[in-house]
Amino acid sequence: MKKLIWAALALSMVAVPSRAQDTPVGDVSVGYSYLHVAGGGVNGVTGSAAYYANDWFGIVGDLGVYHGSGATAITYTGGPRFSIRKSERVVPFVEALVGGTHISASIGTISGSVNPLTFGGGGGAEIALSSSGKVQLRPEVEYFDLRANGGSASGVRVSVGVVYHIGGRTR
Repeated sequence: MKKLIWAALALSMVAVPSRAQDTPVGDVSVGYSYLHVAGGGVNGVTGSAAYYANDWFGIVGDLGVYHGSGATAITYTGGPRFSIRKSERVVPFVEALVGGTHISASIGTISGSVNPLTFGGGGGAEIALSSSGKVQLRPEVEYFDLRANGGSASGVRVSVGVVYHIGGRTR
């Protein structure tokens, strides 16, 4: 019995204190994006909102507005996001998005618009900027495919934004 007490005392002294990790209930973000499709690129602003059902699965909605070279594009997509929360400092993720894009162009006297179906997929990471983990930096890269009138145009979107996590639940 005496050995058991000494063993318990020794284990309690070397026990590493742990802190419960919180999974956000949701997040909102805003940032800069560069969208390169069909040989041309445009700069813009993106924003997103996400709801997390648990520590690895969430649903995200994304809105982007881009402008350049006489063209304006507005993307509106949504879909699942899968996160790997092994660390509080860096959380990698992948996501698959589907939605649409409104493109309007005006070059000289020619103007028009098109609304292609949009598919996107890619990933990135959330990097903690604050000790609480509520504010994070989110760099990401996504493949984008726009399909309209039997044709398609593929491209890449590169974004970097600031994320604010809302709420939290202990994992």
